Amino acid sequence: MGPESVDVTAGLEGFLAFFLLAVALYFLMRNMNARMRRMAYREEQEAQAAADQGPDSDRADSSGPEDGPDLG
Repeated sequence: MGPESVDVTAGLEGFLAFFLLAVALYFLMRNMNARMRRMAYREEQEAQAAADQGPDSDRADSSGPEDGPDLG
């Protein structure tokens, strides 16, 4: 007598696990794309603001120890 042929399948549990992973991946990719778009938009805005201010704005924005209050 030989072993009987038995079909082994993942069943409903396997399908649900795979489906939940696919849904989680969809939401993660959607969130990542939104964050990347937002980051690119902010970089464009910062570059535009830097171009509008001109080259002399670097000296005005530096806040070193000489710009602070005199504590001595």
